[in-house]
Amino acid sequence: MTPIRVIVADDEALARERITSLVRETPGLTLVGEAAHGLEALDLVTSLEPDLLFLDVEMPELGGFDVVAALDDQALPGIVFVTAYDEYAIKAFEVNAIDYLLKPVSPERFAATVERAVARLGGPGPSRREALR
Repeated sequence: MTPIRVIVADDEALARERITSLVRETPGLTLVGEAAHGLEALDLVTSLEPDLLFLDVEMPELGGFDVVAALDDQALPGIVFVTAYDEYAIKAFEVNAIDYLLKPVSPERFAATVERAVARLGGPGPSRREALR
């Protein structure tokens, strides 16, 4: 199976490093980009076309929900929101998020999220994006 291409977007350096480390340690995932704010995340998603985006809810310039709203449905990867705030969970699932992780993210919870993402995304390539619609 082709690895799932991942972008991690979080304005908190330590939180971003934690998620990128977990991505690198997880077989079947390939980190293709990191973003420190929403506009950077939007640019990376548009140019790199990842399969999966770990996205902080509250970031400078554009928040996570703003990033999702700005993306065309065709360009929308699987979304996992990562945040310290539980009050956004319902909204996350309303935009068809794969999962919602609360910081700090444990390896066990991350692994469960990856299993959910693999189940949702399915096989390699363009079919992954079609599975999200």
